[in-house]
Amino acid sequence: MPPTSIPTPPFEPPPGLLDVDALDRLRALDPHGQSGLLPRVLATYTASLQRLLGQLQMARTNADVQAQRHVAHTLKSSSASIGALKLAALCADIERRMRDEPSLPVQSHFDAVTLEAEHLLQQLRA
Repeated sequence: MPPTSIPTPPFEPPPGLLDVDALDRLRALDPHGQSGLLPRVLATYTASLQRLLGQLQMARTNADVQAQRHVAHTLKSSSASIGALKLAALCADIERRMRDEPSLPVQSHFDAVTLEAEHLLQQLRA
């Protein structure tokens, strides 16, 4: 008698971590989860987030405003697409401040981005 396979439950991030509507849009692209789209997208996002945090740290150390702006923009877009709305909003605020009020410091805002990103990474890895 062949062994029976036990169905694996669909991947679910921790409740409240990501916006439900954004997750539903991703799930609609792979309604039965057969291609594992959601876990692959979240794994890609996690790897990208780790890389971007490293870039942000280097940009801040080097006072590279252009690189800081690039990281904020990239994180804003990718975070919004997976439903990490708090991180996306923090990055959007930094982008706006850097564009509209370049003389105002944004370093404390980048501290908030780093804290939120590290929280997301911790939760996504769990």
